[in-house]
Amino acid sequence: MLKDFDPVTLRLFVAVCEERNIAGAAEREALVASAVSKRIAAIEREVGTPLLIRGRRGIVPTAAGESFLRQAREVIGALARMRVELIEFATGVQGSIRAVASVSVLAGRLPEDIATFLATHQAVRVSLDEMNGTEIVRAVREGAADLGVLWDRADLSGLRIAPYHADHLCVAVHEAHPLAARKRLRYDETLAHPAIGVAPGGLLATLLRRQAALAGTAPVTRIQVSSPDAACRIVGVGLGLAVLPREAAEPHAAARGLRLIPLSDPWAVRRFVICSRAGSTLTTATRLLVEHLQVMANLARE
Repeated sequence: MLKDFDPVTLRLFVAVCEERNIAGAAEREALVASAVSKRIAAIEREVGTPLLIRGRRGIVPTAAGESFLRQAREVIGALARMRVELIEFATGVQGSIRAVASVSVLAGRLPEDIATFLATHQAVRVSLDEMNGTEIVRAVREGAADLGVLWDRADLSGLRIAPYHADHLCVAVHEAHPLAARKRLRYDETLAHPAIGVAPGGLLATLLRRQAALAGTAPVTRIQVSSPDAACRIVGVGLGLAVLPREAAEPHAAARGLRLIPLSDPWAVRRFVICSRAGSTLTTATRLLVEHLQVMANLARE
């Protein structure tokens, strides 16, 4: 019968996998290398199968080791969150939530929706970080984040999902651009013109590359930027067009002389979701935030 693994052992195993050698893990955890080796050997004896492969290029986990590593990170993350939350209760903060969101979501309504939540729940602390879709899903699955908000085109299998806002993609062009007089555009009609890439590596950038490939070409990307507001500044000086959420581009349009032309492609309406771990119970603070975000989304649709 397997014994329970203590947090020190789990932390050492994670350190060995991340450092890829015993010496580095020992230095990181302020232990002697022999003590780390004994702990790892004891784990492998306990589970009855090798967890690490030791080679000339360093240590890597086996398939069983990958599973153990993932679950060890989840346990360590849960213990860390428990400690932080208890400390915050002691100092008068009634709950702590770590949320992660994509750049498109952060450029939309999420900051305002969280602000209205905090106005009525002043004893709750919310941290909000920007990540791409793949990073958001990983952070939620591994327990590094309490909830994530992102486009529903990500692989959300195994997660608890709640609907949130939608946005509408458009083509932002300078008012002197050859396409500025158009009422609507298909994405493939933009591909002959220099474009501003937004959040390379994100779900939207990936989708646009795929749609361009289906049209037998590739976007003529002149500049890459990390956010819609940066893209609007560059479009505003005539350096190219950008595919952006209308909701994020509208505040910049008049001041920068932009025309926002709706995309007619069926994928141009993006639906965002709130995701959390399916197998875990949400804290009261997190549950209240999810419910608040859904209420705000419903109000916006009315």
